[in-house]
Parts: sequence; C-alpha cells; structure tokens
Amino acid sequence: MEERTGFFHFSFFKRRFILKGVITLQLFSLQFVNGLNDAASWLNGFLWDYILIVVLLGCGLYFTVKSGFLQFTRLGDMGKLLFEKSTISSEGRRGISSFKAFTISTASRVGTGNLAGVATAISLGGPGAVFWMWVIALVGAASAFVESTLAQVYKIKDKDGFRGGPAYYMEKGLNARWMGIIFAIIISITFGLVFNSVQSNTISFALEGSFGWNRTIIGLILVVLTGLVIFGGVNRVAAVTSTVVPVMAVLYILLALFVLVTNLNLVPEMFGVIFSNAFGFTEVVSGGIGAAIMNGIKRGLFSNEAGMGSAPNAAATAAVTHPAKQGLIQTLGVFVDTLIICTATALIIIMSGEYLNGNDGIQLTQDALAFHVGDWASIFVSVAIFLFAFSSIVGNYYYGQTNIEFIKNSPLFLNLYRIVVMGMVYFGSVQSFSVVWNLADVSMATMALINLIAISLLSPIAFKVLNDYQKQRKQGIDPVFYKNSIPGLKNTECWDDGPVEK
Repeated sequence: MEERTGFFHFSFFKRRFILKGVITLQLFSLQFVNGLNDAASWLNGFLWDYILIVVLLGCGLYFTVKSGFLQFTRLGDMGKLLFEKSTISSEGRRGISSFKAFTISTASRVGTGNLAGVATAISLGGPGAVFWMWVIALVGAASAFVESTLAQVYKIKDKDGFRGGPAYYMEKGLNARWMGIIFAIIISITFGLVFNSVQSNTISFALEGSFGWNRTIIGLILVVLTGLVIFGGVNRVAAVTSTVVPVMAVLYILLALFVLVTNLNLVPEMFGVIFSNAFGFTEVVSGGIGAAIMNGIKRGLFSNEAGMGSAPNAAATAAVTHPAKQGLIQTLGVFVDTLIICTATALIIIMSGEYLNGNDGIQLTQDALAFHVGDWASIFVSVAIFLFAFSSIVGNYYYGQTNIEFIKNSPLFLNLYRIVVMGMVYFGSVQSFSVVWNLADVSMATMALINLIAISLLSPIAFKVLNDYQKQRKQGIDPVFYKNSIPGLKNTECWDDGPVEK
C-alpha cells in the first residue's frame, strides 16, 4: 500500500510539473506574440508614414510619364496578349503560357485583399480609402509593367521551363547578387510565410463564422491540402490556379454585379460618398483624410502588389516572344484586381452601411452581402474566400520557391521551406486578426522598398524594351525580342541573338 501511495504521489507531482510547464509555455508564447505584434505595429507606423507612400507614388508617377502612360494607351494590347500561346525556345524548352503566368500572379493578387483587405481599409479609413486604392492601382500599374518586363529580360532556364524575378534582375542587371539574396530571403518570408498566414487566418475566421468550425481543425486541414499541392512543383501550381482563379473570380463578380444591379439607384450616391470621404469633406472615422490615404494605399498594395516585387516571379515563367508582352499582361492584372473586384466589394460594403457597426475583416464582407441577399451569402463568402485564399497560398508559395532556388538550388532546403510554409499556414489559422496583418504590412513594406530601388535603377532597360515593342507594333509585325535588340544588354540567358542590321 505504501508503494502504491508513493507511486501515485510521484505521479501527482509529475503531472503537476508537466501542467505547470505547459502553462508557462503558453504564457511565454502569448507574451512573444503580443510583443511581436507591438513591434510590428511600431515599424508599420515608421515605414508607411514616412517612407513607403512617398516612394510608391513617386516611382509610379515617374514610370507612368516615362512610359507614355502605357497603362491607358496599351489597354487593347493587354487583352489580346493574354491568350497568346507559349513559345518554344531554340533548345526545345517550353515555358508556361501567358495566361497561366497571369493566373499564378492573379492567384496571389486576387485573394483576401479583395474581400477582407477592402473591408479592413473601409472600416479603418472610411469609404474614402477606396479612392486611394484606385490611385495606387492606376499609378502603380506602370511599376507593375517595369518589374515584370525586367523579370522577362533576365529570366533563366530551369527544369520546368523558366524562372526569374527581382532577385534575378538584381544579380544580372545590377551585378548585385548580395541584394538579390536579401530580397530572396525577404520575399520567401513575406509570401511563403507571413502572407500565407494571412490567407489561412481569413479562411479560418470565415469558416468559423459561417459553420462554427474549430479553427485548429481548419488549420490542420489547410496544412494537408497545402502540402499536397506544393510538393507537386510549379506545373501543379499552374494547373491548380489556372482552373480555380477564373471560376472563383467569375462567381464572385456575378454575385457582386447582381447586388449592384439590384441597387443601381444607390451606385452614384456611393461614388459620391467615396469621393467626399477621400478628401476629408465627410469624416467617417477618426483620422479623416490621413486614415483614408494610409489604409487605402496599404490595402491597395496588399491586393494588387504593383511594385512590390512579387508578380515578376510569375511573369518570368511565361514563354513569350517579347518581354514587354508579359509586362503588359501583368499590368492588366492590377486593373482586374483593384478596379473591378475590389471596387465591387467596396460598393457592396458601403451600400450596406455595415462598416458603421464596428465590424472588420472578412466578417464585415460577410455581413454586407448578407444584408443585400440574405444569410446564405455568409456561406457563399466562406466558400469563395476559401477558393480565393487557398489559390493565393499556392501562388505565394511559388514566389518563395523560386527565390529559395535562387539562393541555393538544394532539394533539402526546398523541402525544409515547404515544411515551414505548412507550419505558418497553421499558425495563421489559429492567431488573432491583428497579429498576422501587422506582420504582413511590415514585410510587405520592406520588400517593396528594396524592389522599387532596383527597378528604378534598371528602368531605362525596361523603357528601351517597350520602345522596341512599340516600334515593331507600328510596323504591323508580331514583336520579337533578341539579345541585340538593346545595344550593350548583358547577362541575358533566354534570348537568342537576332539578325544584325547592315
């Protein structure tokens, strides 16, 4: 009896020790996350208030003027180029089509930014934030052209076809591999880890709100689904996104159009609300015009990614006859994302008036749609956000993969990265809303600044490429690019020598 008593006595203290350790670990984790959130919030204020907005708008305006306002003058070309077939290189190498490259980048653009991001911008900055989302899209479209054109110029060959992006044009165009490595590390963290936690966070909140599902279980399911796709390579990524993105975008746009058509009489008034709030004539939130500008540009950049350095990673994978073609296609992606899908979401939210009730994020979008078409809309949004956000997880992962391969093309490193990506998908699923969005804003700002510096230095090459494209278009021929199309161009791996003019 004494032995048994001793045994239970020992077990009691053992269990007590383990329980105390678990509680201590939970408290430490909570303190760490809170400290991380506070630090990210402070950094956001510094980077966005004093640096990034000026750089984003300044570069966008400069590129717009230097390119002859191409985002407006070349709209016709953009639509035609989207459905061009992929070409085959002289070595028989075929990259993915322009359309598939477009859908990979759109998968990342058209995600939670269009539903949860727009709602957050309006709840924090008022309806006027929508106007500033439009501004950053219209101005930033020129930045999207420059970065994606450069990605095509300096892309390299790989087993799947081609790959490239900012890290590659930093190394080959600026002869600054060190800069490319820094960017590759930051984009791998930003997209593969932080942004994917934002996507899973939005999915888990949406499904919890509609069905009452446990967010931990949702996180585990997302981890399994993510692993099945990302261990399949870029072709599986392209196959998933080229199927899912058009379907989810069309369904959501049809619902948005239905709401807008049935409330057509309110649309002019809603645009009036947006413009009056954008310039501080009618303050809806504390901070007035400042809050509208800040939140509009933040969420606009998160949604369309123009100038951030993400879309060029997808643009580089396309097999086209001229780099400017893919640059124009990626410019179109900015318009589709912000001017169509984000605007539709914004009008639905503003017409409902739900943003005045203190709601935020995906719950606000769900409540706004439910206001217009009934409670079933909440379920529809949950399904839509799952498709939007999961395709973004897939697209985001590819951006990380191509940059991991830039640093070191090692299967071991890549598989470790995939495991960490899956871990962050779970992390986002169970964390609070503010933590993941603050982290996203910090990493997004850092990445965009590095990329904007690089494309500003390399922009003369992008404009020469554009001039070559436009010259051939005026001659009525299908533009084809060669290494010697631009005198003195170096370090291009994927473009053949062209005919020499006599």
